[in-house]
Amino acid sequence: MEKYLPVLKRCPLFQTIAEQDILALLNCLTVKKKKYEKDALIFCPGDDISSVGIVLTGAIHIESDDFWGNRTIISRVESGEMFGESFSFAEDRALSVSITTAEPTKIILIDYKKIIKTCSSACNFHTRLIQNILRNLAEQNIALVSKMEFITQRTTREKLLSYLSTCARNEKKPSFEIPFNRQQLADFLSVERSAMSAELGRMRDEGLIVFNKNQFKLSK
Repeated sequence: MEKYLPVLKRCPLFQTIAEQDILALLNCLTVKKKKYEKDALIFCPGDDISSVGIVLTGAIHIESDDFWGNRTIISRVESGEMFGESFSFAEDRALSVSITTAEPTKIILIDYKKIIKTCSSACNFHTRLIQNILRNLAEQNIALVSKMEFITQRTTREKLLSYLSTCARNEKKPSFEIPFNRQQLADFLSVERSAMSAELGRMRDEGLIVFNKNQFKLSK
């Protein structure tokens, strides 16, 4: 796991913990490492999840499918980020979503009980781990509120403008790269891909945006 220390250092779970101490914690936490190809199913709806996951390489999507198979991407989790903590810490841990890989991916899984219960070998760090988990859960709630701002817009154009504006604001510049291809972006915003692509074309023709694949630039 030593070669993944730079990634783990970025993970919210290990925030403010020195690299040499992370290795000691990993031994204490008894992590499981797994490798998946692209579009692999890590967890499916109904699974009883009791682990917190961390993406080492690649990326995953948290997805929801309705009765007719229409997919919505709830969030994308990339290298150094966590997933599954909300379900693993809940009393009812049955998943209501799917967790799939967006590309070839390596992850580690940590039993949530190992995080919240202190032990003799690493007890000095467990309070910090709990604080970090709570902070990350709060930030996830904020991110979901932001997404609600996108998908509750009435039209496809309004959803696109809201999302792209937020991306530019987060990057602090008008040019940026989004983490989705066209189908994934449509699934994320809960719109039809063809209608979205047509709207993007109209916005480009009107001079509002310039784009090439997942590279965008907003114009005033």
